[in-house]
Amino acid sequence: MERSLTITAHGHPNMLATHKTTWQLTKEDHLSTRGDCIIGVKSSLAMDELPQWLTNHLKNGNEIDIELSCNNIVYSGRASGHQDLVLSDPVDMVFRRSSFISDRTIAINSSFVARDLPRDMINHLQSPDAELKIKISIHSK
Repeated sequence: MERSLTITAHGHPNMLATHKTTWQLTKEDHLSTRGDCIIGVKSSLAMDELPQWLTNHLKNGNEIDIELSCNNIVYSGRASGHQDLVLSDPVDMVFRRSSFISDRTIAINSSFVARDLPRDMINHLQSPDAELKIKISIHSK
């Protein structure tokens, strides 16, 4: 049985998605151009709202599959959990290419970062009406 969770986020006119080491979702509804790792605002979930099966999976150091979709553009990747993840931030979820862990980190060793995303997707996400779906699934080896 595949276990997955879909989070919905929205676009913003200041969406740049040019960050070299991370990508991020936020529950905030505003975005400055300094937030160049953010790919979705008004996220439907924060880390402190994740289901227990997913937090357990991540805290056991397991991998997740990630599928982003917006305007019929789909981008997929993978990231890893770690035993030191806190997973309790009420606003932000940061996916990191590195193994750095902070209170805002949901996963490490991400196979992609903000600047890797298709520019067509990001151009669409510069509209506040754009919707981004983020499907997170338990990685099956």
